[in-house]
Amino acid sequence: MKQHQKMLLGIVIGTVAGIVANLSAGGTPWLDWVVTNITGLVGQLFLRSLLMLVVPLLFAALVMGVCELDLKQLGRLGLRTMVYTVVVSSIAVLIGLVLVNTLKPGVGLSDEARALAMKGTSVQAAPAPSSTSVPSLIAAMIPNNPVKAAADGDMIALIVFSLIFGLGVALTPTEGAQRLRETIQGLYDVMMKLIDGVLKLAPIGVAALLFSMMARLGMGVLLQVASYVGVVLLALGLHMFGVYSLSVRFLGGRNPLTFFRDCRLAIVTAFSTASSSATLPTALKVAEENLKLPRNVARFVLTAGSAMNQNGTALFEGVTVLFLAQVFGVQLSLPDQAVVMFICVLAGIGTAGVPAGSIPVIAMILGLFKIPPEGLALVLGVDRFLDMCRTTLNVTGDLAAAVYVSRGEPALDAESPTTPIRSESPTS
Repeated sequence: MKQHQKMLLGIVIGTVAGIVANLSAGGTPWLDWVVTNITGLVGQLFLRSLLMLVVPLLFAALVMGVCELDLKQLGRLGLRTMVYTVVVSSIAVLIGLVLVNTLKPGVGLSDEARALAMKGTSVQAAPAPSSTSVPSLIAAMIPNNPVKAAADGDMIALIVFSLIFGLGVALTPTEGAQRLRETIQGLYDVMMKLIDGVLKLAPIGVAALLFSMMARLGMGVLLQVASYVGVVLLALGLHMFGVYSLSVRFLGGRNPLTFFRDCRLAIVTAFSTASSSATLPTALKVAEENLKLPRNVARFVLTAGSAMNQNGTALFEGVTVLFLAQVFGVQLSLPDQAVVMFICVLAGIGTAGVPAGSIPVIAMILGLFKIPPEGLALVLGVDRFLDMCRTTLNVTGDLAAAVYVSRGEPALDAESPTTPIRSESPTS
């Protein structure tokens, strides 16, 4: 049985068993004991296994992502790519936050249901921001002690330090720095291997989490999940067919319909694999053969973009955090939501381009704002499908970024790689 089939089986078993237990024995002492001491414990072990890996994974991914930019040789391309990534990712997260605040998919659970859902929370939350004023947030971005920031779960400080560290590694052309870069790449590879191992246990962890949640809340939670999925898909659709169409037309000078038609192979591959990294070879083929982008520019932008330009992931993380905050009755002010948006944009740069790569980051953000991580059971139950959808947005966004960055850039002549030529950007 394939992994996604095992996950689906765990989802079905956990959901059905939890609903049956709620309907037949809801509120009884023995069911409370089972949820607290068996399924709740298994779910906590699964969540803690993900949280255990998030700091080294995020550090290694961010450092290697910056190193891939090779800013010394491609400073102009790096700047254009980074500015485009930050702006478009910010728009993506903003779309998600506006829809969540407008449609409120997480509102509707009774106070009693919220209390039951939060019962037994044992994952220690990361410390909340001490101040939400702009000067304080800017100052807190630079940690006095990066090790302490990592230990305290200070996401913003950890991300900024990782970006600065990665820039330093990229700009240091010594043998020692090269060995350090290889070591960090090794750390990233090990973390990804461990994440893969943890995700192999995901069917059991998801089944336990969903059983615990359904046994406490019953059928009412299904309506919450349906609303949540609808909001995520609406936000992804608006960004893909709205923002990307405008970007391709006005920044890239191309017909959006032609662009989406030329990208069909990469889009289908992304949806099937739910992995930006696995789709990279197909995206490169599409960029060079279908979109006719300059080879050197396309390879640079798509390689960096597969790890850093993840609009769908940033959007998904923002929607999920606010959805779970609504479910558990945690009020997030506008400054708090601005912090969530900021973290999601930066975290999108370092989130692993593999299936379920954003889940550890979401768990850390939930802890930052004291939102019970057990709520991830609601998300994990439908995450495989949403992962396929947001990966499609990520890969399409990489190709849209390549179209923009390629416009007006000199290309290398296919017959003579050392001879630059000026690329022509077709218009509709």
